[in-house]
Amino acid sequence: MSSLKELQDLIQEKYGLDPATLDPHASMRGSGIDSLALVEFLFAVEDKYGISVPDEYSNIDTLAELAEVVDKMRASQTA
Repeated sequence: MSSLKELQDLIQEKYGLDPATLDPHASMRGSGIDSLALVEFLFAVEDKYGISVPDEYSNIDTLAELAEVVDKMRASQTA
């Protein structure tokens, strides 16, 4: 199951951005989320799912990419 919808809800909750206006494949920075806010969002995602996103994914820029990483991390937790 993809976590994309949950991530869209979380970004709306934290930043007031309407998920309907966010293209999951577009840059989050292009949607008005600066680098600091993106780092804070990653921390919120880690807290929500009880995961730790490895540094190799620190350049994630779209919700679709982030959802893919979160799904992968969650799957490895249950394996």
